[in-house]
Amino acid sequence: MRRVWTCSGLRWSEDGPVLVWGGGRTSPLAPGRRVAFGVVDGGVRTCVGARGNACPVRAVVSPRGTGARCEECARLDRAHSVAADTLADDPRPYRVYLAWFGPGMVKVGITRVERGSVRLLEQGAVTFSWLGQGPLMAARRTEELLRAALGVPDRIPYADKRAVRAVLPEAGERVAELRELHGRAGDLEGWPESVGRAPFEPVDHADVFGLAGLPPARAAVRELAAGGAISGELCGVAGPDLHLRTGRGAVVLDTRLMTGWDLTGAGGADGGSGATFPVRELPGADAGVQDGLF
Repeated sequence: MRRVWTCSGLRWSEDGPVLVWGGGRTSPLAPGRRVAFGVVDGGVRTCVGARGNACPVRAVVSPRGTGARCEECARLDRAHSVAADTLADDPRPYRVYLAWFGPGMVKVGITRVERGSVRLLEQGAVTFSWLGQGPLMAARRTEELLRAALGVPDRIPYADKRAVRAVLPEAGERVAELRELHGRAGDLEGWPESVGRAPFEPVDHADVFGLAGLPPARAAVRELAAGGAISGELCGVAGPDLHLRTGRGAVVLDTRLMTGWDLTGAGGADGGSGATFPVRELPGADAGVQDGLF
């Protein structure tokens, strides 16, 4: 009988990315590592619960969602979310940042000071710089001011980020675009007085993500499915995404799709295996890519 593991998702820290499993076990994600796993036959995806608590009914959830939560647990989780503006009395200091993901793809956001740059790693920000620091609601007002004045969003779809990772311009060009926006932000009037402004000090994550020589992704896993499997060599990790070199070319796996499933080892899976996960072709991929892996 094969051993079964429950994936809790990908976790970033200053030391790099790891996959976290039920019980606290972790798997470091180093470039060149072989990633191979499958979903047990007859398995279903169940709700992961909210705020560290298990779902009381172990509800079955959609295989395509990245949250892996039922409606009730999703509501409870969002009730304690900074993004939902439900923590107005949070006394902890926050930073406002400007993050670059690709040409013309820059966003402004906030993160707790105590988290350092982890939030930027989680989002897959290739280059970023701090803009300022202050109380939560003042940081939020600064974020809204800059978003409107600079014409940048507070969210960039992961599909857009994935489409450009293998064809990014050199670091100098990345930094130049960010520098120009940072300068415009600094010249703006109307910043809350409680937000201290930060100098332009760009941080680049291209090496951390393994983007140098990253092969263009031909497809992305659309969902996991019972009886399916995937196997490939890890060539990069950015945000929640694993970039895998497989028998059918480079494929992106969003690790958020792994949560809620019972997974098992698939060491024998290779390019000729009949086990598959459905995939979707990415922009620029060859027209002959099949809707399945291996």
